[in-house]
Amino acid sequence: MTDLLKRLLVGRALRSGQLHEQLLPKRIALPVFASDALSSVAYAPQEILIILSLAGVSFYAYSPWVAAAVVVVMLTVVASYRQNVHAYPSGGGDYEVATTNLGQNAGLTVASALMVDYVLTVAVSVANGVDYVGATIPFVAAHKPAVAIGIVVLLTVVNLRGLRESGSAFAFPTYAFMAAVLGMVAWGGVRLLLFGDELRAPSADFDIVPEQTNLTAFAAAFLVLRAFSTGCAALTGVEAISNGVPAFRKPKSGNAAATLLMMGLIAISMFGGIIALGLASGVKVADPSVVAEDLLRPDGTPVGPGYHQQPIISQVADAVFGGGSLLFVVISAVTALILFLAANTAFNGFPVLGSILAQDRFLPRQLHTRGDRLAFSNGIVILAAAACLLLWGFQADVSRLLNLYIVGVFVSFTLSQTGMVIHWTRHLKTETDARVRHQMHRSRAINFFGGVMTGLVLVVVLLTKFLVGAWIVCIAMPVLFLMMKGIRRHYDNVAAELEITGDYDTTMLPARNHAIVLVSKIHKPTMRALAYARATRPSTLEAVTVGVEGAEARQLQEEWERRGIPVPLKMLDSPYREITQPILDYVKHLRRRSPRDVVTVFIPEYVVGHWWEHLLHNQSALRLKARLLFKPGVMVTSVPWQLHSSDRLTGRPEPAAPGSVRRPSRGRAEDEEIGAR
Repeated sequence: MTDLLKRLLVGRALRSGQLHEQLLPKRIALPVFASDALSSVAYAPQEILIILSLAGVSFYAYSPWVAAAVVVVMLTVVASYRQNVHAYPSGGGDYEVATTNLGQNAGLTVASALMVDYVLTVAVSVANGVDYVGATIPFVAAHKPAVAIGIVVLLTVVNLRGLRESGSAFAFPTYAFMAAVLGMVAWGGVRLLLFGDELRAPSADFDIVPEQTNLTAFAAAFLVLRAFSTGCAALTGVEAISNGVPAFRKPKSGNAAATLLMMGLIAISMFGGIIALGLASGVKVADPSVVAEDLLRPDGTPVGPGYHQQPIISQVADAVFGGGSLLFVVISAVTALILFLAANTAFNGFPVLGSILAQDRFLPRQLHTRGDRLAFSNGIVILAAAACLLLWGFQADVSRLLNLYIVGVFVSFTLSQTGMVIHWTRHLKTETDARVRHQMHRSRAINFFGGVMTGLVLVVVLLTKFLVGAWIVCIAMPVLFLMMKGIRRHYDNVAAELEITGDYDTTMLPARNHAIVLVSKIHKPTMRALAYARATRPSTLEAVTVGVEGAEARQLQEEWERRGIPVPLKMLDSPYREITQPILDYVKHLRRRSPRDVVTVFIPEYVVGHWWEHLLHNQSALRLKARLLFKPGVMVTSVPWQLHSSDRLTGRPEPAAPGSVRRPSRGRAEDEEIGAR
């Protein structure tokens, strides 16, 4: 049943040789990796105006300059990352650049920053999309966290089906959003510049009550910087392409660089166009928490609690096309949809980054394993779970989530560009070709300017957002950093402990093997375990049972002798009716008597086919095995007996060997080390 459900949701498993079929052409890679950066135009321009509105409508005059500064930063970052994808096409992105050029600690800092930001990308994008839908559907607005979590689950299922299928599913909505917004910007510009029409947004006649008046020069500058840092949310997602280069078709670096350039130009056009049309049409927006009191009607009265503040794209679409037109409805619909799909950028970037970190032993090895559909399924599930926790914890409140946003991404921007400067400097020392040296000098200059620019933005973001929520990210990043260091230390310790040394024969080869078969009653599983134990030819062999009830113990002893079983039966006393501890004590006694010998414990087990049957059988065996695994010099062998109910899973099996041996293990880490080899 579980396997059937998995196939319905995820699809049939793909062979490893089909991985090349999952690689993306540029037309699919653009919507897969760029939806986050493109969708930010749905809220980044609006957030700039909301912050400036704290000082009144007069401060809207600063918005073109703020938007221009954001565009300059975006152009710089896009140009810088085009150098990255050519220099480091393996998909490590900022993590690989920082680790190679600045050291392991810098790389882990970048990795922790990116992981936090990927989770926030999913949470912010989905929460903002739910807000957009909730404006027209009251049920969605009343159940925001539940709806947002449901959408994350849906995105998870789509991504688990593989890159190509998720890319195809997201291509049309992303291209529809780009066409709709760019078409709106173009038609609005034609109406303004060629036809001389007046564009009027629904809030054009409103006024805003400033929360801050008579600001000092420093306070005014701080407010403008805060608007700039919030508007820099438009840059999130740019780094996803450098992390996802392996997902592109060949030539990977060339296709990734071309996709990055297309994404940057389209995002800048939409961002600048929406800001320009918003100001030209008189859009007024206020902080959602105080909009009812601070937004005033033309007669000077507050709009009141019944007023719904339309997002900036909706207001611009109303001004350009008219509120009741079909194009207005289309733009509203595709904007809401793109906000949901923006999370897909993180669903492609986070698992790849997690896989690289797992390969370097900074995260559990399971994150490096591809699932049935050749996607990094474990990373996808972890990302979805973390995003759902954020959405539930912050009640899908976009304003509160945005205060945590973009800190991580600018940490990675800055360290990555610093690392690229060192990369080019190192290669210039050995390069002799004049043409190549000229290209390296140009690339180094671009990366240097990008590092300075993003470093300044990071300082601004921390200064303006720390007290309103960014402190949470500043705590989460060091926690992740220390966790990854601890995981690497564990793997290194395990590898050192398991390494074969020169005294292998004397430490690993036991003098003798004492075998014991655990017996509860005389039946087929017991007889199979005894037969298999005898077939292994141990040094000594005995059956062991625990005498909990005196009458049953005597009856077992009598039947054992009556059947003439050629293995001695030892009866262990249990005055407190406990089974596990007497066996552990007896095994400890054997080990203490002969420390160089090993003790092999054979445990008969039932193999059942229904989940509820597991609750009825094998609980004692599981507890005992869990305890024995931590005993040095003790090997545990499970001897299965397949009940008829197990036939439904594999079909009726052919006659097999009397039992199967589970590889002895001291713990989970050792099992994984063996499997990795």
